[in-house]
Amino acid sequence: MVRQAARCKLVVFASYLLFGFFALSTRGVGQTLRTPPVTIEGDHFLRAGKPYQIISGTIHYPRVPREYWRDRLRKARAMGLNTVETYVFWNLHEPRPGVFDFSGQLDLARFIRMAQEEGLNVLLRPGPYVCAEWEAGGLPSWLVGDQEVQVRTRDLKFLAAAQRYLDRVGKEVANLQATHGGPIIAIQVENEYGSYGHDKEYIEAIRKEVVHAGLGDSLLYTSDGADQLPNDALPDLLAVINFGPGDAKRDFAKLAELRPHQPMTTGEYWDGWFDAWGNKQHVHTDAEAQAEEIDWILGQGYSVNLYMFHGGTTRGFMNGANMGSGSDARYEPQTTSYDYDAALDEAGRPTRKFFLLRDVIERRTGIKPPPLPDPLTIGSLKEFALTESASIWDNLPEPVESVAPKTMEQLGQSYGYVLYRTKLTGSRKGTLKIEDLRDYAAVYVDGKLAGTLDRRLRQSSLPIEIPAAGASLDILVENTGRINFGTHLADGRAGIVGPVSLEGRVLQGWKNYSLPMNSPEGIRHWTKDKVVGPAFHRGTFTLSKPTDTNLDTSTLTKGFVWLNGHNLGRTWNIGPQESIFVPAPWLQQGTNDVVVFDYAELPPISLRGLAEPLWSK
Repeated sequence: MVRQAARCKLVVFASYLLFGFFALSTRGVGQTLRTPPVTIEGDHFLRAGKPYQIISGTIHYPRVPREYWRDRLRKARAMGLNTVETYVFWNLHEPRPGVFDFSGQLDLARFIRMAQEEGLNVLLRPGPYVCAEWEAGGLPSWLVGDQEVQVRTRDLKFLAAAQRYLDRVGKEVANLQATHGGPIIAIQVENEYGSYGHDKEYIEAIRKEVVHAGLGDSLLYTSDGADQLPNDALPDLLAVINFGPGDAKRDFAKLAELRPHQPMTTGEYWDGWFDAWGNKQHVHTDAEAQAEEIDWILGQGYSVNLYMFHGGTTRGFMNGANMGSGSDARYEPQTTSYDYDAALDEAGRPTRKFFLLRDVIERRTGIKPPPLPDPLTIGSLKEFALTESASIWDNLPEPVESVAPKTMEQLGQSYGYVLYRTKLTGSRKGTLKIEDLRDYAAVYVDGKLAGTLDRRLRQSSLPIEIPAAGASLDILVENTGRINFGTHLADGRAGIVGPVSLEGRVLQGWKNYSLPMNSPEGIRHWTKDKVVGPAFHRGTFTLSKPTDTNLDTSTLTKGFVWLNGHNLGRTWNIGPQESIFVPAPWLQQGTNDVVVFDYAELPPISLRGLAEPLWSK
């Protein structure tokens, strides 16, 4: 054991000498860059015939404004990382069957090339499932909402859809594998499948699809918890473990027992954690303890990927939700912020954790990392008023009529809200029950709020009273995030999924109003008078020089915010998040437009920008 440890430390040193040469020789060459591939020899990685150690951190390109990709990548190098890792998000790239988007913010190939320009390798995790605290684990809504498709199985419909997607990813990035001179050194097959199932024939099918997509020229690997890895690890694929602080020695010992003659690698070292709506406070983890554990991992010569190096922000309606499998399982949607208590905070600023980990990496490798780039300015915004409002009742589209409520997917909708309306005869007083609500509803009788139902709280019924003349019953439902982990992932329908009953009698005859909230354009009937019920509210502010800021949303109740047409993400007064990070590239010199949607009847309110994020105390 002593000889093994000594040999591993030499591996660390040699690998960093090699990486330092690689980075210096390729910096600034542009498209002529060539990254040597990484291979396996026995229990260690090789590059150009010499031992190599992967020291990586995760950055998700959709969670970081494209204009800031290079800043975050340079900061990864400045912490001493030689590699970055990212998932690929199927639901973003194929929003409708056969319709793909790899442009702008979704230009995966550009992100990968930029990593190479900054002297970084890339670990690519294309899925098809990714988890990531992301809506449906990255699976498209049109797929998880189709009850004829069994996701993450050998169902031919699922495999055909996955192959079409992976082939399109391959078209974008197959030529960026290190075997072709690009920076991609390894590609994951599926993702933590052993925590979901145990069908190794399914994993073999996905491996064949990855190869068919042209992505088989790199190291292929699977990753999972040490106890779950036997469920999905194929004998000829690199097996990689995921774990949290305090588990390194135990779980690496399990990996060594399972795979005694392969490199020891962690695919995810959870150096932070995510926030869920309703948590008492923002997650904070022990940076010193993590630095000590990373020091031990590197000292053994093992490779590591920090999940996350930089979390960023989950924009729009892309947050996922957790839900266990037992009878006491609770639905827990995640917040807009994906700060993750990572080495770089949500705004991309180095934290204490960054410097602790940088010092550990430098001490273990003997290589001084490049300096940090100049810091980005983050500032405040003067308070500005939301001066106009528009009622949602005045902005309804043409309805789809049906006997029973339709799900979002049946309406051809992926995200956002649905208003369900039916007419009731009176006089009645009783319990309204929604058998399967996904995920939050406000119930109105003749436009007056009767109560709310929240899936988080396992609420499915409330008392209502119908006058003698009858009434209009409206149920405004928000999809607050499809489940991204666990057995409930398989059924990703949103909206009202089960029957709606009053006094035990199923209600029929519904109008379904689809409200995807794709854009603030087209909102009608703005007024400066107070409006009743859920509504849009808008205002403007002017800037002479845009900087990053945090929009204070503590005066809002539940909804989301558009800024200059960008959906910044959700708001909810249950905390812990009480502000939304706003990147300077989304602001403009001169006039800026803000539109808020909120369930509540808001009083006249003002918003402001803060230099620091606001969290529940």
